[in-house]
Amino acid sequence: MASADNNIYFILMANSPFEYIEAGEICFIDKDLYVEWKKVNNKDLLPVGRMGKALHTDIDPVQLKPLSLRSAELLLALESNIERLLALNDPEALEEASNLSLGSRVCVECNGKWLKGVIRHIGNIKYYSSEPITGVFFGVELQGEDTGKGQNDGSYLHKNYFTCPKNSGIFAPFTRIKPADHKPSAPPLPAQSPPSITSTEPLNVGDRVTFFGDKNAHHGMVMAIKDSPDGKMVLISTDKDEEGKQGGELTVPLFCVIKEELLNKDETEIMDTSQSPEKEAVPHSEEISVGSLVQFIVGKKIAYGIVRWIGYLPDYPEKSALLEVEDGSGVSDGTYKGKQYFKCPPQSGLFVKLSICRPDDRFSAVKEKEFNGNSDKASVYVEEENIPPIRTEDVSKRLIGKMKGIQGHCNSCYMDSALFSVFSCSSVLDSLLFKSTQDQTIQSILLKSIVNPLRKHGFVPECSVMNLRKQLQNRERCPTYTTDEKDPEEFLSLIMQEILSLDPPLKLCPSGSGHKEQSCYYYQIFMDYNHHLVLPTVQQLLEHSFFSNSLKLAEVPACLILTMPRSGKSFKMFPKIIPSIELDITGLLADGPQPCVLCGQLANEECAECFRDTLFSDTGFKYFCLECSTQVHSHKQRRCHKTRSLHLPQGFSYSQSSGSDPRSPPREKLELFAVLCIETSHYVSFVKYGPRDTDWIFFDSMADRVGESNGYNIPEVRACPEVGQYLHMSLAQLANQVPREMEGVAKRLFCDGYMYLYQSKSMSLYR
Repeated sequence: MASADNNIYFILMANSPFEYIEAGEICFIDKDLYVEWKKVNNKDLLPVGRMGKALHTDIDPVQLKPLSLRSAELLLALESNIERLLALNDPEALEEASNLSLGSRVCVECNGKWLKGVIRHIGNIKYYSSEPITGVFFGVELQGEDTGKGQNDGSYLHKNYFTCPKNSGIFAPFTRIKPADHKPSAPPLPAQSPPSITSTEPLNVGDRVTFFGDKNAHHGMVMAIKDSPDGKMVLISTDKDEEGKQGGELTVPLFCVIKEELLNKDETEIMDTSQSPEKEAVPHSEEISVGSLVQFIVGKKIAYGIVRWIGYLPDYPEKSALLEVEDGSGVSDGTYKGKQYFKCPPQSGLFVKLSICRPDDRFSAVKEKEFNGNSDKASVYVEEENIPPIRTEDVSKRLIGKMKGIQGHCNSCYMDSALFSVFSCSSVLDSLLFKSTQDQTIQSILLKSIVNPLRKHGFVPECSVMNLRKQLQNRERCPTYTTDEKDPEEFLSLIMQEILSLDPPLKLCPSGSGHKEQSCYYYQIFMDYNHHLVLPTVQQLLEHSFFSNSLKLAEVPACLILTMPRSGKSFKMFPKIIPSIELDITGLLADGPQPCVLCGQLANEECAECFRDTLFSDTGFKYFCLECSTQVHSHKQRRCHKTRSLHLPQGFSYSQSSGSDPRSPPREKLELFAVLCIETSHYVSFVKYGPRDTDWIFFDSMADRVGESNGYNIPEVRACPEVGQYLHMSLAQLANQVPREMEGVAKRLFCDGYMYLYQSKSMSLYR
C-alpha cells in the first residue's frame, strides 16, 4: 500500500448517477497514476479510490475538489458526508485546525458547551486501518474550572493516547475545536438538539423552517446563512408567537433547524430490511402503546426509547409520542410548553410524531408488544432449534454491543452472569439441557427460552429468566427466587443437583484409610492463615486448599467450578487474584502417575512435608523418583520427613531393573472458560471465547437503564482484549498495578473474581 504522501486527495462535490456514490466522500489516486492519466487524456473519467471501499471507481474529475493531505485527514474524522460538505464551506476553520499543535490552548465543544483545555494528542484514534489515511482527531485535556467535565482519561477503545485526570479528556474532530483566543460570539449552544427536529440537509434562503428555542417550537423563513466562530448560523424571520405577536428575526445554529417539508415526509420511517423496496411499509402505530420499546431514525442512525405518553400536543394536528430515550439524547424532562406529560431525567425526554416510531427490532426475536420492566406483560419467546455454542469468529457480530447477553431484572444478576458464563460459548454442561429428567418444564425453559435464544440471537429478555425464576419458586425450592439475590453457586447446584439430577462433575478423595469418596458440584476454596501467599494464582489457591484439607481428585473432572476464599460479599482474603488460564491438576490426582519435580521422570514417592518448600518447584505438591528423593532428603533439614509411596495405575511400571529410561507421565490440564466477579452485591462475568490471549468478553446484565421504577435494564457485552496484556505481566508488575488505573474492565477480573469455571476438552466429550 502506498504511503499517504504518495496520493492526491479529493472530496466528491456532487452525487453520482449511481446511488451508492455520495457527495462528501473522500477519494484519492496515486500521484504517478494521476500524472499518467493527464498525459494520455485528461477528459476521461478519473479512476480513484474511495475511503472505505475496496474497488476503484471512475468519476468525472469535474465533480472532484482537490484537498491537501491534512484537510483530507481532518474531514475524514467527520462521521457523515453531509458534515464534510458543510465543513468545507468554512475554509478558515480548516486552516486554523491545520495550524494547531500539541500544547495549543483551545476551546472544545462538549454537550453544547465550550470548555477550555490544552491539546495533548493529534492523530488517529483507531487501532488499525488499511486505508492510506485515517481521520485526525484532537485529544484535549480540560483545565481550570472545566476539569472533570470531559468524557475519559485520555483513553479511547482501551488504548491510551495521553494521560489526564478522570473525566478530563475529550476526543473531538476539528469542527468542535476553536483556538482559545477565538471567542464565541454567541452564548453556549443548548444541550444536544432533538434528533427528530434537526436536519443536516443544506438550507437555502427562502426555505420554510422549524426550530426549537426555550423548549418551544418556532416557525419562520430563512433570510440568510452566515459563518460564525461557532459554525453556520441561520437568520430566520419568525412567524407570530403563541400570544399573536410578531416574532421578529432570530439567529440560531444551523443544526437546530429543519425544513418544514421534512416534518411532513414519511422518509424517516424505518423500513423492515426484509421488505423489498417496492413494498409499502406497514403502519406500526396500532402496535405501539405506552410502555412499548421503539426505534426511530436520528440522521442516519437508529435511536431507541420507551414510550411514556401518547396524545396530541397543543397546535400540532398529528398524534405525538413522548419517548424516554437511551443514552441521554433527549432535550427535556418530559415538559412541553410548561406542561409535564411524564417525569423523566433531564435531557432524556423527546417528543416525536408517533408515525415515525417502529417497534424496537432488538426485541423482534422475543415478539413482545409491551415492556414496562414487568415480565408479566411480556410473552416468552421459545426457540425450538437446538443451537451450538457461539463460535469464536461469530462472537463479535452476534454478542458484542448493548442489548446483548441476558437482560437483568430485579436482583437477577447472579443468575444472568452464571447462565451467560456456562452456556454462551461453552458446551461443557450441555448435558443439563438434554438428559432425561422428571422436571421437563424447567429443562425446556432453560434450553428453549434461554440457551437457544442466547446462542442464536445473542440476546435473552428478562421475561425468559423471570419465567425460570417463577418455576423455581413455584416448586417450593425457594420462596424468594423472583425477588432476592442469591449466590451463583447456590443457583447452579440447585439446577444441577435437585432439579435436573446431573451426576456431580467433581469427585474428591480424602486422605487416610476408611474415608469414602465425596461428590460435589463445585469446590469452595478454604485457606488456613499459614499460607504466606500475597498475590496468589488460582493454581496456588487450589493446591493450598487441597493440602490444608487433605484432599485429592479421584478423577479428571469435565467441569471444575471453583469459588474463591472470602467471608460474605464484602471481605476479600486477597486484594488481587491472578486467573490461571491453564490449571495443572496432575499433582492433585489421587491415583494418577506423577512426574518427579526435579527430573520429570515417573515418581515413586510423595512428601507432604516438602509442600511449602519452593526450592524445587513453584507448585505445591512434591513428588520424587527414588533417586531424587534420596538426594533431597539427605539434607539435614529434611531427614525427618516421612514420604508416602505412590500407587500407579495399571500399565505403568518403574522399570528400575532394566537399562531403559523410566516412562514420563502425561500432565492433565484444565482450561479457564469463564470468571464471575462481584462488587457491591452486583455480579458480572468474563468469558474466554477463543484461543488468543485477547479473546475475552465482559458481560453486565444491568450495564445501563432506561427509566426508573417502571423502566428496564440494558444488558451489554463488550470486548476486553486488554485483559490479555495483564495476564502476561510478571507478578512484580501486577503487584504494582493500581486497580483504579488498570485499563478497561481488567480491574474487575483481578480484584473482584469470585467464581472460576474450568473445563477439560477431552473429558467433556465423554460426559
